[in-house]
Amino acid sequence: MAVNFTLDSLSVEAPAGARLFDLAEQLGINIPTSCRKQGKCRECLVQVTEGMEHLSERTPEEEYIQPSFRLACRCQVTADDGDVSCHTLRRSRMRVETEGKSITDTSRKDIALDPAVVRVRGNCILLDGREIARSHEPIHGLVVDIGTTTCVVRLLNLENGQIEAAASFENPQRFGGSDVMARIQYDSERKDQLLQRTLLAYLSHTIEDFSVDPNTIYETVITGNSTMRDLFFGFDLSTIGQEPFQSITEIEYLGGCRTTTAVEVKAGKLAIPMNPEGRIYGMPLISGHVGADAAACMLAVGMCTEERTIAIMDVGTNTEVVVGNKDKAIAASCPGGPAFEGGAVSCGMPGLEGAIERVAIDGEGRMEIGVIGGGEPEGICGSGLIDLLGELVRTKQLNVKGRFEGVDNPLVIDREHHILFTESDVNELALAKGANVAGLSILFNHMGLAADDIDALYLAGAFGRHLDTQAAARIGFLPSLDASRYHQVGNAAIEGATMALLSLNARKSLEGLIRKTTHLRLEADPCFFDIFVDGCLFGPSERS
Repeated sequence: MAVNFTLDSLSVEAPAGARLFDLAEQLGINIPTSCRKQGKCRECLVQVTEGMEHLSERTPEEEYIQPSFRLACRCQVTADDGDVSCHTLRRSRMRVETEGKSITDTSRKDIALDPAVVRVRGNCILLDGREIARSHEPIHGLVVDIGTTTCVVRLLNLENGQIEAAASFENPQRFGGSDVMARIQYDSERKDQLLQRTLLAYLSHTIEDFSVDPNTIYETVITGNSTMRDLFFGFDLSTIGQEPFQSITEIEYLGGCRTTTAVEVKAGKLAIPMNPEGRIYGMPLISGHVGADAAACMLAVGMCTEERTIAIMDVGTNTEVVVGNKDKAIAASCPGGPAFEGGAVSCGMPGLEGAIERVAIDGEGRMEIGVIGGGEPEGICGSGLIDLLGELVRTKQLNVKGRFEGVDNPLVIDREHHILFTESDVNELALAKGANVAGLSILFNHMGLAADDIDALYLAGAFGRHLDTQAAARIGFLPSLDASRYHQVGNAAIEGATMALLSLNARKSLEGLIRKTTHLRLEADPCFFDIFVDGCLFGPSERS
């Protein structure tokens, strides 16, 4: 007799006493470890989704992790039959936005190639004019966008600017919490930099999968929100988690101890596979929780040269909003929470295969759904939730206060797969929507603008890329604009970081724009509460 053990959709019969790590190796699945399965590095985390009762008791090394996670090297199968299902922190079914789409004519394809790393005299490799290596091999650079939920990696040839490889994975730090404040607390309490080490381990495996010699990688550009960027470098996060919510680099910059919030570290100081004499460059922050990812978006959409008035929204657990142009800009972060990324909603899930991403209600009141991957539905992701709310408003089954009218609570989305939607779910989404609406509205107010004064609204990130803008405007999530003003640009952060890798001039221009950008703390605005409450209502925004 044996347990049916499934890891990342691969299965094997597991006898009692088998370690999960050994079973993973048997399946050919690579789980990070830097202590050779001794329970010391605590990097070999897996999440158990079924059959925890068939596994051994938690060991002292596992006391720090949330109940659904186990260390593969410490955990054993104890039963003679049953089912155990787990997945690594690198789920392959995750839909990750790896590219910016239709950003502007000022894209990486049009910038003058001006990288920090160049070759001279045939084999001499220079970084900022200083020789760091001699080689006839190609010169490579990396770009890494570290999101709270997902990570994207690009490998580029620095001599021609071409992308040679790309990869993505779900951020493995989710065992420390789903949002930045949870991870700040986790990192501050443990003091062992496990969040950093786990991310570096997964990133290292990704780089090693590229078909190039890591020694030919001479510079890596890192972007991400303030917490994710600083976690990567191993900085103290406590100052981001408390008033006035500033990175240690911003505090030092404001105190005159540094000239920028950007970070430069010799590659050898961090354990990722690249030339140790190379450099890891962390893009500059704007301020507070408006981090390097927002700065990268500004670079990607051409704000450094933009004369029109534009707005950027990168919607996520922590949404960043920027309004302005090359002469003046204002930025804010909106802590909307994980509702539109599948969290806190009973039927919610991330953008994995099996997530409902499209919903329509026909003339007979029947639900018509579209599922990522085309298979059986398992839940509903952010773009599907926007569609669902928009259809309920359109058919008058959801009133302005978020209450169902003429339909049951819970509402059945898919009876066969028991996918339900409740008024409590609507409340969670209303709160998330209200925070996002408040961010954009307050920035408009401070700039003396109405929504219709905006020449372009760039929607960045996977959520912004896939949502239906008409449905979003119908429920008041977005202002009611002509369709031509919406630009769903995908992963603008990775595009901006790519531009920063390929051009020192782009980095210089971005630094100049950041100095012209004012950070606004939304909660300090006297109208915040009223605007937030209005934003929680379902209907076209009266502030458009």
